Amino acid sequence: MGTFLYNSSIGKKLVMSVTGIFLVLFILFHMSMNLVAVISPEGYNMICELLGANWYALVGTLVLAAGVVIHFLYAIMLTLQNLAARGKERYAVTAKEQGVSWASKNMFVLGTIVLLGLCLHLLNFWSKMQLVEIMGQETNSLGFGPADGAALIRYTFSQWYYVVVYLIWFAALWFHLTHGVWSMFQSLGWGNKTWYPRLKSIACIVATIVFLCFALVVVFYFIQSLCGGACNL
Repeated sequence: MGTFLYNSSIGKKLVMSVTGIFLVLFILFHMSMNLVAVISPEGYNMICELLGANWYALVGTLVLAAGVVIHFLYAIMLTLQNLAARGKERYAVTAKEQGVSWASKNMFVLGTIVLLGLCLHLLNFWSKMQLVEIMGQETNSLGFGPADGAALIRYTFSQWYYVVVYLIWFAALWFHLTHGVWSMFQSLGWGNKTWYPRLKSIACIVATIVFLCFALVVVFYFIQSLCGGACNL
């Protein structure tokens, strides 16, 4: 079984699909949690405190990190395998393939942008929240408590360059999900003629909801910073 998952193209795609489903579910959870910060900063901080350095949160963090690493490593293996299989044909100038989206042909690049954005996000938030609590400190480098996520969001997105970078990150995630969500189900055998167009529509809907909800939090807090904190829903 291990050899199949590592050496077989189908096995690699299966691993990509399973880890992809897991990561999409986490994204939807994280998106829902972030929306609470717009509705109730106090409620958001309660969630942050619940998901601090508790054992279940630490286990969840390790599982998530493993999912990201496995997904990216298998993406590298599949990309190298595809390049080797295509050989010199990849340098030839050919007509645009019918039915092939731009996102599907640039999944590795989009995934790399998403991964780099995740690294920035970990630096801006995880290192100033859960990591601070793990180290037993009462405040982070900005002077906020490790469970004061609302203050950290407010500070981060009061700076225009973070707003721009995060929106670019979300846009890359949108493109990645529009192809990734339906292709992972196709790899699991759901890609028949009936479900293929449905899965593509579902993928677009999911990706758009994720983009809009994450962007809402960023833009809301940026506008709030311009209003001096006086703007509300």
